[in-house]
Amino acid sequence: MIAIDMKETGAEDVLELRDVPAPQLGATEIRIAVRASGVNRADLMQRQGFYPPPPGASPILGLECAGRVVEVGAEARRFAVGDRVMALLAGGGYAAEVCVDEGCAMPVPDALSDIEAGGFPEVFLTVFLNLFRLGGLEPGGRCLVHGGSSGIGTAAIALANKVGASIAVTAGTEEKCARCRELGADLAINYRAADFAEAIATWTDGRGVDVVLDSIGASYFDRNVACLGLGGHLLLIGLMGGARGEIDFAPLLYRRITVQGSTLRTRPLAEKSALIRGFRDRFGDDIDAGMLRPVIHRSFPISEAAEAHRLMKSSEHVGKIILEFSAES
Repeated sequence: MIAIDMKETGAEDVLELRDVPAPQLGATEIRIAVRASGVNRADLMQRQGFYPPPPGASPILGLECAGRVVEVGAEARRFAVGDRVMALLAGGGYAAEVCVDEGCAMPVPDALSDIEAGGFPEVFLTVFLNLFRLGGLEPGGRCLVHGGSSGIGTAAIALANKVGASIAVTAGTEEKCARCRELGADLAINYRAADFAEAIATWTDGRGVDVVLDSIGASYFDRNVACLGLGGHLLLIGLMGGARGEIDFAPLLYRRITVQGSTLRTRPLAEKSALIRGFRDRFGDDIDAGMLRPVIHRSFPISEAAEAHRLMKSSEHVGKIILEFSAES
């Protein structure tokens, strides 16, 4: 099968389209003929050597995909050959075929295209896990999500709107802020032009938000804490702004703030499967009706994976970047 492979880590040019062996099918797995695979920031980190795949995972990049089932394992019961599915992966999405446990797959409704489905699982499940399962965001609650124009940010806007929670986001340009407001953000802050902590204090009349979802890390830590109200939750899902810094523990203590690091890729299979079931239980009707869908910025043929990575690195996109496989792949 064809796949994007790397002989070494490094810049975008290490990504090469090659013939590689197809994965072996496990008893509870399904084999998917991939039509679309989402590009995520973690893919860029793995390509650079900063985020190796967990033990047992495919070394091929790609944390999500969509396509059709072409084979089912001896003990797999949830899907049949020919079903359209989208799947959360620990790796392997930049390949023409992927094998994944059936518990990590979801049916794709007719309302979603292959491209939309290929960019759905990683961002929506990350937001569901962090804002709702770990952060406890409820209808009427308030949250702050950094990177509002990213795939995760745009998914967070959609889910917050769906449950009736208020959402503030940050973005790096006025154009991106305007787009976030169009998508449903209650407040969009240009972090290059304003102090987001001051903006949140004004927006909440000093009460703070219930949850902050942050992919920046050390450089935002103190201001993230300042944004939180009593009993608030800070969920760290990335460290783009650094991993080390000084911490003032006093506000964590006095305001009973919880700080939690969170990753999805390395969680046990049983946890991922349970997360997907919970997500479908809560939002399945909305997904099936096409009322939840990722914002797609652009798609590339799989042969142009390097260009897709360059676009993500530039941060000039809004929403998801997708790699496409032709039917002949």
